[in-house]
Parts: sequence; C-alpha cells; structure tokens
Amino acid sequence: MSFLDRRLFDLEAYEARARLGPCFVCAFLAGEPDYEHELVYEDADHVAFLDRWPTLPGKVLVAPKAHVEDVVSGFSEDGYLRMMRAVRRVALAVEEVLAPERVYLLSLGSRLGNPHVHWHVAALPPGVPYEQQQFHALMAEHGVADVTPTETARIATELRRRLA
Repeated sequence: MSFLDRRLFDLEAYEARARLGPCFVCAFLAGEPDYEHELVYEDADHVAFLDRWPTLPGKVLVAPKAHVEDVVSGFSEDGYLRMMRAVRRVALAVEEVLAPERVYLLSLGSRLGNPHVHWHVAALPPGVPYEQQQFHALMAEHGVADVTPTETARIATELRRRLA
C-alpha cells in the first residue's frame, strides 16, 4: 500500500455526524455499534483506537475516558501529564509498527463538533513528497487511506502486542 492509495470521503456526512451526533468517544466507550473502533490500548483513564476514517494508514486516536473538552485547562497538571504519557506510549508503538518518516501528534476537534479531547497519532509513510506532507497528508478533503480490513487488523494486532 502506498500513501497515494486513497478513496473519496463524504465530508458533508462526516460533518453532520460530528456536529449533530453523540460524542464519538463517549459513544464508542458506551459500546454503541455505529461508533465502533478498533481498540489498541486502554488503561484506567485513557483509550487509543484506530481512526475509522484514517487519512494515513494506522492513524490512532488517543482520548481520556472522561469527557473532557479543554485540551489543556480541562486537565489537572497531573492528569495532563498522564494523558501525554499515554499519547507518547501509543506514538512509540506506532513508530515501531509503521516505521514512518515522522509521527504527527495533533489535538483537533471543536466545541462545534467532536468536542471530546483526543490526540491524532498519524504516521507519515517514508517517501511522501514534501508538498503532500504535514497538513496536506492529514486532510480528509484529499480522501482517506484505502486500507483493507486485513491490513487494518494486522496493524491493530501489532499495536496491541507492543502496547500490552
């Protein structure tokens, strides 16, 4: 699979789901079938799961289990440091499994859609031309990674093994 293996993505449907639907992290944690994700890591306070619509293969989302909406002030100092340790742990596993050129870490979302704090751990594959890196590589407007179910399962298994 190469970085260029992408498929179109329905941004309007995604935006409607993000803005009008339930909190996707809380719905996932509650076991709602429409919000299933491939879990790769869990501890008492955090979860990490494969992005359902990854813009890069093996993209992982890391979130607190508690519904927190402020990426910095929503945490105590200790809670924030624990959160970042979980993000780092997942990012190190992503590096091991995917051998990327770089791992991007971002906290995205908005009070208007996907307000639950979460970090994107995205592995930029080697060889991606510079003009297709950084934000370009992360934008669903350019499509999402066309990752087969078999490849997704392999990545999830390897991540779980390294995070165990």
